[in-house]
Amino acid sequence: MTTLLSDIVVIDLTRALAGPHAAMMLGDLGARVIKVEAPEHGDDSRGWGPPFVGDGAQRQSTYFMSCNRNKESVTADLKSEDGKQLLRRLVRQADVVVENFRPGVLDRLGFSLDELHRINSGLVILSITGFGHDGPEGGRSGYDQIAQGEAGLMSLTGVAGEPTKVGAPVGDILAGMYGAFGVLAALHERESTGRGLVVRTSLLGAIVGAHAYHGTRWTVAGEVSAPVGNHHPSIAPYGMFHTADAPIQVACGSQSLWRALAGVLGLDEDDPRFATNADRVAAGASLTEALEAALAAHSADHWLAALAEAGVPAGRVRTLDEVYGWEQTRSQGLVIEVDHPIAGRIPLPGPPLRFDGLPYAGGRAANLPPPLLGEHNAAVLDWLDERESHEAPADPR
Repeated sequence: MTTLLSDIVVIDLTRALAGPHAAMMLGDLGARVIKVEAPEHGDDSRGWGPPFVGDGAQRQSTYFMSCNRNKESVTADLKSEDGKQLLRRLVRQADVVVENFRPGVLDRLGFSLDELHRINSGLVILSITGFGHDGPEGGRSGYDQIAQGEAGLMSLTGVAGEPTKVGAPVGDILAGMYGAFGVLAALHERESTGRGLVVRTSLLGAIVGAHAYHGTRWTVAGEVSAPVGNHHPSIAPYGMFHTADAPIQVACGSQSLWRALAGVLGLDEDDPRFATNADRVAAGASLTEALEAALAAHSADHWLAALAEAGVPAGRVRTLDEVYGWEQTRSQGLVIEVDHPIAGRIPLPGPPLRFDGLPYAGGRAANLPPPLLGEHNAAVLDWLDERESHEAPADPR
């Protein structure tokens, strides 16, 4: 069955998370993704745990599983001539190469960007770095938490006095998302020009690109944002509040929603301390105290039902086991099941995109499990042989 990117071949030279996530997104859309890994140990994240599933040599990292569905795995020592030759063969047949080596490493291996385009002029190359490929600190290696600190995200998160990382590796994930987005644009451009572009992004760029209103608060207004915990710095009430038994989140993005909330809680909607959004932001501590005093009268379930009836946006604070067991999550195709050769039938987080009019969620008819190291060596070599057998012979001149 034809899928959205079923005519696209992606060579994934990446490890850890940002690059693998970008390649996985393309695989989710139906591309054939061939992950090239070092023999013996493979992608670094294969060893990142616990938790693991399986034992001994068969042990599999759940971290690796998180960003390598819908891929095949081949092994190649890119420092050896055999490994280099395999990569050349793959590049000739590919549409996209994704790499996240430190700047200069590919050059030393003999695969500079110019060389990759000499092998295949239509190749789209996605290059993901920590802090950019050039500039005064372009050669630095990048890990998510370091980038979260350097790019200002930790200064916005948590409570005052304790810079805090975001619980999920958002720098890596955002870089992967921006990278996949850039690849699709480059593939579209190639349709009219025939040439492959180099697409670049970085953990630094991805996080700065996600500063949103915090960025313009500084660039336009000259104010440096500070962490405000579980409340919004510019909208109130908008945050987490405690009820009699559990916290809930409430978001009042308009004056009419504030009035509706006040009506549900029995508060004076015309209290001069809380008359406008700006007033409520300035009186944040008093506002929270007033809301939580009212919310303490009943359970979270009671208030969520009452707020839903009044049209006030509100929600629970769920743990991950609750999220993956939630019927709404499953209704959106956000949990898939695959048959893993070691772990058996396992559920995985699913692709977050759905396409109306297609008979399957995501972009492919069937999802592939995260591959074992070198699992597809023979199959990929057979595919290369078959592809090359149909190519015109090289001009001897």
